[in-house]
Amino acid sequence: MEPNQLNLFSEVKPTPIRRTEGLLMSGDALLKWKAQILHYQQRVRESKPPEQTALFDITPNRFDPDAIDPFTLPLQSMAFYRMPTDAGSAAIYFVIDNAMPLLLYVGETRRSGKRWKGEHGCKQYLDSYHSLHHHYGLQRSVSIAFWWDAPTDRRARQELELNLILKWRSPFNKENWVRWGQPFG
Repeated sequence: MEPNQLNLFSEVKPTPIRRTEGLLMSGDALLKWKAQILHYQQRVRESKPPEQTALFDITPNRFDPDAIDPFTLPLQSMAFYRMPTDAGSAAIYFVIDNAMPLLLYVGETRRSGKRWKGEHGCKQYLDSYHSLHHHYGLQRSVSIAFWWDAPTDRRARQELELNLILKWRSPFNKENWVRWGQPFG
């Protein structure tokens, strides 16, 4: 006996979509992508933040994102977490490609010495970034910088991190994928 129910879907099974195993962008596209980010971040560095005038003396906000320039912080190797130090403080950290220079990623941590030891999405992006540069023979010099005066309160630290991500539009942070795309993910 035939069922009286109509079938809204065909019996044909869809073909699974395959991810390409190859590189996601050409050398020219990579250079153009980096140039756009460089242009934006240079404008941010060169522009002065608006000054708020007040009738009374106000204690300056030491967690002001406009007071932090990641490109002036001391740089460390990306293998910093393997070094025998007791760097366990709260921090805001910046992954920078000094060859151009580009701020690639902004992050926050309460335990800086342990943040990168396990899984971290940025590590995967960096592997792809390095591979693509190597493939095209392009120079890169990726390192990390820490801003140690970060708030110990998690919410305050995350708010500062978000403000820095939005200010610098760091391309490896998911908040900026709509603007720069996700070529390394």
